[in-house]
Amino acid sequence: MNLALPILVPVLPALGAAAGLATGRRNPSLARPLAVLPVAVAAVLALVTAVQLGTGATLDAGTRLAPTGGPEISLALHLDGFTSMISVLVGLVATCVQIYSTAYLKDDPRYPSYAALVSLFTAAMFLVVYSGDLIVLLVGWEVMGICSYFLIGHHWETADARAASLKAFLVTKLGDVPFLFGLFLLGADAGTFRITDVLHTAATGGLHHPTLIALLLLAGVAGKSAQFPLHTWLPDAMAGPTPVSALIHAATMVAAGVYLVARLLPVFLQSSAALVVLAVMAAVTMVGSALCALAQDDLKRVLAYSTVGQLGYMTGALASGDRQAAVFHLVSHGVFKALLFLGAGVVIHAAHTNSLSAMARMDGLRHRIPDAMWTMGIGLAALVGLPPLAGFFSKESVLTAAEHAAHGEALTGSLGPASAVPTAVGWTVLVAGLLTALLTAAYAARLWLAVFHGRSTDGADLSPQPGAPYSPEPDEADPARVEPAAMRWPLWVLAVPAMGFGVAGLRTDWLPALLDGEPLRPSTVTWVLGTGIAVAGLLISWAAWRTVTARTVAGRPADDPGRLLLGPLYRPAQHGFGVDRLYSTLFVRPTEAAAGLVRFLDRAVVETYVRGAGAAPGWLGRAVRFAQTGNAQGYLSALLAGAVLLAVLVAVGS
Repeated sequence: MNLALPILVPVLPALGAAAGLATGRRNPSLARPLAVLPVAVAAVLALVTAVQLGTGATLDAGTRLAPTGGPEISLALHLDGFTSMISVLVGLVATCVQIYSTAYLKDDPRYPSYAALVSLFTAAMFLVVYSGDLIVLLVGWEVMGICSYFLIGHHWETADARAASLKAFLVTKLGDVPFLFGLFLLGADAGTFRITDVLHTAATGGLHHPTLIALLLLAGVAGKSAQFPLHTWLPDAMAGPTPVSALIHAATMVAAGVYLVARLLPVFLQSSAALVVLAVMAAVTMVGSALCALAQDDLKRVLAYSTVGQLGYMTGALASGDRQAAVFHLVSHGVFKALLFLGAGVVIHAAHTNSLSAMARMDGLRHRIPDAMWTMGIGLAALVGLPPLAGFFSKESVLTAAEHAAHGEALTGSLGPASAVPTAVGWTVLVAGLLTALLTAAYAARLWLAVFHGRSTDGADLSPQPGAPYSPEPDEADPARVEPAAMRWPLWVLAVPAMGFGVAGLRTDWLPALLDGEPLRPSTVTWVLGTGIAVAGLLISWAAWRTVTARTVAGRPADDPGRLLLGPLYRPAQHGFGVDRLYSTLFVRPTEAAAGLVRFLDRAVVETYVRGAGAAPGWLGRAVRFAQTGNAQGYLSALLAGAVLLAVLVAVGS
């Protein structure tokens, strides 16, 4: 294979970002082509690279950057089936986001800088995927962090955007500190930062501190992939533009943590304790985020909590020792979650609100945005895991992996011994995954019904009437302007793999061969349980919706189906079970109190000494100045007085 192709994949978006930042403000007409073309070409090259590499093949190449006196750092490239799948996902989603953004942010004066940052974000994720050296991977890891800070805070005029960007940066950095030490310790144990050499050392049992390394790395993964307890930044990140949310949730940032664990899974398989921690983290994340999603009124926050829960499925598969199921669900989820967020952008553009309760009072929304209605329906069905959509096969592969681990049959392949996965891990992930499937179906149905099957409480029909526009506002009178082509076609492009990608898991000669070679067919027990539970969740949510609708029509106050379903858990779930408040009590307030004490000591004590040290010489100088009057008579009088005083003292002493 020509190495120029994979090298160009991360380089082209980075060059496009540099060009966009350099010329965007001076020549805005270049901003859109500089945003779309480099990313689109990189996506094509990623696909060509994947095709040329084929199935079951790997490519590892690199050159040493500089001598370090310890483990050397290499500019290395590592390609295999996992990198092929994820790089194609990144390229596809990033291209759709850039095209979509040309219409969504058409009138935004800061579009050039936004588009450049999206390109840089994409380049950083490509670097993480293709890197064969942990330190070079860390560069892309951190570049994504700073890009997310700027993109989430794109609308910096609002306090919510400023707070959300700062929170995302600080929470992810909180995880990155132990993550950095974990990388250093891993390199020291393995004697190298080259990923292939690290994996060989781990597989042969050459790591001296596997548990400590795995736990330190998990801290960074929890921050980047929004897993409990560092998940709180992701729902607040919805203050950024909707296309940014699609990119972060589907193909970059949160996917990086899952990909890293999948790449370094042999390291984690050396520690049963780390796998138990990973399984518990996944279970709490899955169930807790699904409960929170069922109680949210903001459309984007529902999808954000959904992302947190689906990432929990992936980390659960990794804890079960099956990285190919995790990556299968990562790619499948990336497609339908990007579809859902871009569809949500169309909905918000048409409804002028994020509120589900407000949309539930709009009769005609489904008539004005039919493309968004159908494509979001496909995305939500994939999220629920209904056959034969992609989400069904990928979710069931995770549940099957958990079932095998629960029976002591973990599919670790050549990564490590199957006994490294405790059976308790499998049962934990399996039970939490099934419960999450029920809750996922409930909040997905609630979202669909609220957005597209609302009913006006005042009896007014908001649907378009023959011969009369929906609204006097010009941008809403024309449906083509509510769903412009640049926002409509990316939805259908993503809808195609959301419908058909999962079937690829049935072909053992392609998708499984591209990964670890193990079958990805769902077991009968898990797919019957998973599908049955999902259908039950849909029916329960529909019944709750009918109950709420009947109350509204009867003139009683409107209610939220989530409130009926969750009961006393509704209010805690609506506020994220108080995790932010707990962090504020345990960490923020003590830190602020300590900062206040330091400020007091600095101003009242330290500055007092400093000012005193500066004032004392002044006082001494003023005292000495009184003796230097410049009057000769005064000097003679003082001399005479001194002489008399000395004479008296001598006389008295004698």
